Amino acid sequence: MHLHGILLGLASFLSIGLFHPLVIRCEYQFSYRCWPVFGAAGAVLLFLSTLAPNIIVSAILGVVGFSCMWSILELFQQRWRVDRGWFKANPKYHSTAVPETGSADAHAHGAVRNAGADWNAGTDWTTVQSADGDCQKSVT
Repeated sequence: MHLHGILLGLASFLSIGLFHPLVIRCEYQFSYRCWPVFGAAGAVLLFLSTLAPNIIVSAILGVVGFSCMWSILELFQQRWRVDRGWFKANPKYHSTAVPETGSADAHAHGAVRNAGADWNAGTDWTTVQSADGDCQKSVT
């Protein structure tokens, strides 16, 4: 009976499960600028996977190493999610000033904090039911 697949699946599951909150926490505590730490850790783990004594250890080191590398992308995406107000921003690293929608500053940064949070403020929306039973929103 071979348990290698189950072991690698568990290592992958745990790696993803641990790195998800780690990325959120690191982005909050250190901002996205901590990405070189993830890059260095990933490079070291990938190098060590080439020197591992057996295939299982090598595969687990490779999975964790690539999880570190993937976390670099996730750090930048987490910054994007924070900019939109989906996650709590650390005032130490994120400006609380909100550029006006449509301003050059907002377009230069690619986003406005909480853009869409009140996208329908001041608009009178009415739910209309069409003949086929679908509900649609329309401005009145």
